[in-house]
Amino acid sequence: MKYKQIVFDIDGTLIDNEKAIICSLQDTLLKKSGKQFSYEQLTFALGIPGEDALERLAVEHITETMQVWIEKMRQYEDTVSVYEGIEELLKQLSEEGYGLGIVSSRTREMYEQDFCKLDISRYFTTVVCADDTVGHKPTADPLLKYMELSKAAEHEVIFVGDSIHDSQCAQNAGVDFALAVWGSHTEDKRADYYLQKPADLLSVIAEEK
Repeated sequence: MKYKQIVFDIDGTLIDNEKAIICSLQDTLLKKSGKQFSYEQLTFALGIPGEDALERLAVEHITETMQVWIEKMRQYEDTVSVYEGIEELLKQLSEEGYGLGIVSSRTREMYEQDFCKLDISRYFTTVVCADDTVGHKPTADPLLKYMELSKAAEHEVIFVGDSIHDSQCAQNAGVDFALAVWGSHTEDKRADYYLQKPADLLSVIAEEK
């Protein structure tokens, strides 16, 4: 098989938590600054580390504000769900012997708090979070770190993500990229493959065997 490691972004790829991210950020900014932001004004925060989003918003006391955001996000847990077809996909890939991993803009704390309690977390053996590298998406650093940990070469890795930051990270690392159209809302991003649904990935890797 060509690909040995199949790497996934989390937010907008494995789980649908857009509402939780944006609404909790709205609440956080209102509490800390008294300013109200529209949903659309904050969608830029999807797919990048929370600290980077707060920095772009010129927020003071970023570390403290980040903790408030994490706490606020817990209030929206009931709006978060695993995308349909993801668990079946991961089960089949695991049974077929592929290495499964994560490259996420989440901090390790956020990863362990929210993602590790989901059943699908058990499928992933290699995980790179935002605090594992100096550079974040869209730089190549997260995927380069993943390849270092998994001992995989560029041509043996395919990255599945939903954002322009994911696409650029893969491109910069020399790794093939598959766009999770179900979470991206648009196909207007550079990708080697466009996946309309999770099961489409099986056809992609079957062609590359």
